[in-house]
Amino acid sequence: MTPPLPLRRRAPAKVNLGLHVLRRRADGFHDVETVLLPIAWEDALSVAPADGFRFTCSDPSLPTDGRNLCVRAARALAGHAGIEPHGALHLEKRVPHGAGLGGGSSDAAHTLRLLAEHWGLDVPAADLHALAAALGSDVPFFLYDGPMLATGRGEILEPIDYALPYALAVVMPPVTVGTAEAYGLVRPDNRGRVDLAAVVRSNDLDRWRAALVNDFEAPILARHPEIADAKRMLEEAGAGYASLSGSGAAVFGVFEREDDAQAVASEAEAHGLRAWTGTGAT
Repeated sequence: MTPPLPLRRRAPAKVNLGLHVLRRRADGFHDVETVLLPIAWEDALSVAPADGFRFTCSDPSLPTDGRNLCVRAARALAGHAGIEPHGALHLEKRVPHGAGLGGGSSDAAHTLRLLAEHWGLDVPAADLHALAAALGSDVPFFLYDGPMLATGRGEILEPIDYALPYALAVVMPPVTVGTAEAYGLVRPDNRGRVDLAAVVRSNDLDRWRAALVNDFEAPILARHPEIADAKRMLEEAGAGYASLSGSGAAVFGVFEREDDAQAVASEAEAHGLRAWTGTGAT
């Protein structure tokens, strides 16, 4: 009998089109507002039948025990279903970690979806969302397809009817930024903030430059000049808008010409930086 083929799933990254840190909450988290756009820079997950459960990863720098979000997601889903986790789960890691691109969160969300299929589970969407939210603020976003306005600590999601009409270039400097470090630098502000979704949907790059602000950017770029240099590279290459993604360290630029996006990505790679070009994920 031919053994079943492994199940596979893509795990796309994201960029933040604007990010407001509004206030610190009593539970220690922060209320935020951001437009999350999935992009086609993707990790890849696969699972094959196996006795017991094991997790492997192509990136030797990442843990493969309970510190990894994929393992935690597998255990959480199995616990919810009242079963023992099983299968050989493998992560082909392509999206850099510590980048503000949500790679680890996407991996966790798609682990939930992949293993639910592998284990033959019919998990209600609300339960899957709750499992994801317990793993991390960004994780629920990756259970869905398409851009979202995220509020609360990032887990309250509202779909946005939007498609990015520009080419993207994402550049990852040789530095990582911890989430705790980023929140320690930012000053929450909930006064008179613009409607991020309305600004994004305008597709007016002059308006984006004026109003589409990531609150982490100024303090993070001041502390990490390598990130500021990467953003400047995008701007000098003709990006109509450039920004830090999440709390960094990756920066991205939007370009009206795909050739310009590809050129700056090639320039970044020639300087030893990781880079990607493409569009929003579909």
